[in-house]
Amino acid sequence: MILEVEELPMKEIGSFEQWLDITASEPRLLLFVKTDHCSVCEGLYPQVAELEEEYPFPFYRVNAAQVPEMAGQLALFTAPVVLLFHQGREMARFARFVQMEQLKHRLDELVEWGEEHA
Repeated sequence: MILEVEELPMKEIGSFEQWLDITASEPRLLLFVKTDHCSVCEGLYPQVAELEEEYPFPFYRVNAAQVPEMAGQLALFTAPVVLLFHQGREMARFARFVQMEQLKHRLDELVEWGEEHA
């Protein structure tokens, strides 16, 4: 039996150059990093993607197996990883088993930081 996974709204990053453009133009963002054949990634993705509707900044996803330079440049050694960025700098990192309440707390902080620096 094959289950179809509904595509959720996160934007896909296809190259490291695209990532550099995004971080230069987006003051705040979330990056979800997955890899091939990762059941934890597949289980976590919909939970994180669902949060995008609640926050005023974009969510992106990248498959580190397809864009390995991202893994190297961001020092990613496992998957999934959820990264939060403010002004091009990493402000939080959640790896492997992500506690959703902790992630929401840090997302709320990112909203507050953006409002303070608006």
